[in-house]
Amino acid sequence: MLKIVVADRMGKGSNVAKGIEKAGAKAVLVPGIGADMKLGDVMNKEKADFGISFCGSGGAGALIANNKYGYPERHGMRSITQGVTAINDGKKVLGFGFMDKEELGEKLVEAINKKYPNKF
Repeated sequence: MLKIVVADRMGKGSNVAKGIEKAGAKAVLVPGIGADMKLGDVMNKEKADFGISFCGSGGAGALIANNKYGYPERHGMRSITQGVTAINDGKKVLGFGFMDKEELGEKLVEAINKKYPNKF
């Protein structure tokens, strides 16, 4: 089953996690303030397939996950379309400005399943 870690600087992320689960994947929500900085560690521990980081700039957690574990990332995103494009470009860690929306989780899972059919 597709597993996606969600980590939000302000300890949020429950709405995007709901969208991920609604679309048929497993969401792992990192709790607490500063959770975005733990994204790569949790992805590695959970053997997750993808990670989503949220902070004001949309970059910190994604960059840390890339620097520490080598996960291909794209950061600074502000829309669902940018996230779908990043998935299509082979990125595994997606850094967004604050966008805790169910629709984002659903659309990203749909894009992953389309890009990697029958993998998850």
